[in-house]
Amino acid sequence: MIRIVLYEDNSKLRENLTLLIDGSSEFEVCGAFKNCDRILEETANLVPDVILMDIDMPGTNGIEGLKLVRSRYPHLPILMLTVFDDDKNVFECIKAGADGYLLKKTTPEKLLEHLRDVYNGGAPMTSSVARQVLELFARQPAGERRELYNLTEREREVLQLLVNGYSYKMIAAEIFISIDTVRSHIKKYMKSCT
Repeated sequence: MIRIVLYEDNSKLRENLTLLIDGSSEFEVCGAFKNCDRILEETANLVPDVILMDIDMPGTNGIEGLKLVRSRYPHLPILMLTVFDDDKNVFECIKAGADGYLLKKTTPEKLLEHLRDVYNGGAPMTSSVARQVLELFARQPAGERRELYNLTEREREVLQLLVNGYSYKMIAAEIFISIDTVRSHIKKYMKSCT
């Protein structure tokens, strides 16, 4: 079982996410909390495989919690799940080391797919978030783009298909690469933003 720790201040949503995740055959929620006030202690005690985290919580919020976890557990997959799709929050999370960024309107089956993906080394993001990332990239002067992001043509092509709403599987089929290669391209892009 893939062990998930969940941080979400809305108790009803936290309960529903726990039921969804526990209802799948490959995941279990080993802890669910309303904020990140004790995130390092909880992470040490529960030893999760993935953290699923909201941004806007009372006390220690998701971005602060993300930074705390990254300082001690640099390789633990952390997937942000939030209502915020503004540039500031998206890029704060990416810069702080989030492995993926999803909106709460993500369907239940897609959420489970994204949890599996981040656990397997992917960097899932919704297409609207990918669009923001691509637009930020496009706003940079050409020289800075190459220097800052160092993306290949193929990596830009993968990112554009993600913006267009393609799933990893669809991207792989469209440009004749493996799903693992798609994951690798997206992960490299996320790392280049930090």
